[in-house]
Amino acid sequence: MPKPRERILNTAMDLFHKQGYNNTGINQIIEDAGVSKASFYQHFRSKDELCIEFLNKRYDYWVSELEQFTSEAKTVQEKFQQTFDFLIDMNKREDFRGCSFFNILSEIPADQENIHHVIRTHKNKLRESFNETLQNDMVSAHIYLLFESALLTSQLYRSNELIEKSKVIVQDILNTTY
Repeated sequence: MPKPRERILNTAMDLFHKQGYNNTGINQIIEDAGVSKASFYQHFRSKDELCIEFLNKRYDYWVSELEQFTSEAKTVQEKFQQTFDFLIDMNKREDFRGCSFFNILSEIPADQENIHHVIRTHKNKLRESFNETLQNDMVSAHIYLLFESALLTSQLYRSNELIEKSKVIVQDILNTTY
């Protein structure tokens, strides 16, 4: 059986992603993880601290999955087509749950700066990886915005239609640029 810290984090990973941050209480996490309240607070000083750990672990998981999904791409165009295909794959696996970072962002007030900072940091890493691959700030910004908006709208409409349309737009952009 995993150690209490791992059980708490794994439980939070599941509940925050499926239910949202505000709809998940510490008591539910404690109960579902099978730990005591004292054990919870021994490992996490607050729900916010647990949220930050969730965001970091979710980012690591998501990037690992994306890198694996696009690992066989031979061209920039192919890599970005597969990047958008990855969104479709994640929507299938996670039932259009969308982006955990934006979901939590929509639930927390502006004064929870520590969580906002973590979200911005991880989103900036994604932007930087697009720019590193494309070596063109304007093109990478455009594709990043398409990527994020396609993810959000696919969650809203529970459809991959706009992801598919974004793939065509990205292909056109990349064909004229590279």
